[in-house]
Amino acid sequence: MTRPAQSTRPTIDDVARLAGVSRATTSRALNGQPGASAQSRERVARAVAELGYRADEAARELASGRRRTVDLVIYTGDDDITWLGADPYYGRILAGLLPTLDCEGLPLQIRRVDPSDALSQVVGLASLVTAGAVLVSLPPALASAFTRRARGPVVSLTPAGEVTPTVSAANREGASAAITHLHTLGRRRIAAVHGPDDNGCAAARRLGHLDAAAALGIEVLEADGDFSRDGGYHAAAELLERHPDLDALFVTSDVMAAGAVQALTDRGRRIPQDVALIGFDDSIAATFANPPLTTIRQPVEEMAAAAIDALLSGTTHPGWSTSFACGLVERASA
Repeated sequence: MTRPAQSTRPTIDDVARLAGVSRATTSRALNGQPGASAQSRERVARAVAELGYRADEAARELASGRRRTVDLVIYTGDDDITWLGADPYYGRILAGLLPTLDCEGLPLQIRRVDPSDALSQVVGLASLVTAGAVLVSLPPALASAFTRRARGPVVSLTPAGEVTPTVSAANREGASAAITHLHTLGRRRIAAVHGPDDNGCAAARRLGHLDAAAALGIEVLEADGDFSRDGGYHAAAELLERHPDLDALFVTSDVMAAGAVQALTDRGRRIPQDVALIGFDDSIAATFANPPLTTIRQPVEEMAAAAIDALLSGTTHPGWSTSFACGLVERASA
């Protein structure tokens, strides 16, 4: 690429000339829209970085007649807004997004997709995207449908298939590490409480449990929850009923693990003497539990920050992904 002479703020035309592609292709690449090849997107990304190009947001708003916002699109069946404050996961996402949004002067709009009418909602919401959208917990088919229809760039914080750009945690490896740690402690009747199958994080954590069980030669003991405290309570109670000799629990979210603690306590099981317990997330729910939970930390704030940076820089493309490592945090429960 040959860099054009530059004496003023770089424009989209400057980016197009430096990248050696058309203005239309450059616009599609910058906005995460289809019609630009992976090679063209890479050339545009390099030109943007070299020129220090920043889109004129005020001009875009005037041209479109719409204020540019970033949408946080969350898939949940809870229609009471208290879900936003009940799970610390969402607060951690906001903590990762807001510093960059503040610097860019972009507002955040939170939108909920209800599973009962998900596809029609996804189609409608995708048409409203302006600056971009961050997806949370959308199943892969819905995430792909959203991405294909969105007018702006999209990044998912949940594994979302091959179409949607994704920032995710190493969920499978983290879950395997949890089971292996419990086995190292001498526990042999290790059960797991899993999240919903249509959630990419939950699905990966289930695979990690199966990986470790196969490697260690232990029986697979499991029950399903829904990433809620009540779901964790009922799943743990079910496991204790079916397997009264279990001596360890891996619960695939800290919020569910808080419910599992209560189920164990209600049945006279001591933690960790009778049943060792590990959660997943390293959220405030883990530190506030009694006893404090050993857990697998996923760096949610860092992941959200990476997602919004990728979204606004125009560097994502279909199939783009990056993953963050998860690590064991030892506390009193295991």
